Amino acid sequence: MRLWLVVLGAAVGTYALRVSFIALFGRMDEVPPRVQRVLSFVPPAVLAALVLPEFVLQDGAFAVGLGNDRLLAGLVAAVVAWRTENMFATVIVGMAVLYALSLVP
Repeated sequence: MRLWLVVLGAAVGTYALRVSFIALFGRMDEVPPRVQRVLSFVPPAVLAALVLPEFVLQDGAFAVGLGNDRLLAGLVAAVVAWRTENMFATVIVGMAVLYALSLVP
């Protein structure tokens, strides 16, 4: 029962936070430029917070080095993304490098 109360509390808190921004910006004629500039950094920050632990942690321990296949594949994929700006190519190359590294003993 306690778990469901925590889940319900988190859901209500998340909903209230989102509705507050919708209500706040709904009353304004125009969102201030500074707020727009700050909000433009939210998606990359959230993506980095979700992805980075998968690259630098192995079995719950911090692992940065040549033995970390995910990190190496991620770095190669980042270079492909930077050079091509093609999401499909980035995913394909990243997965291919990860698979190739998993074959190396």
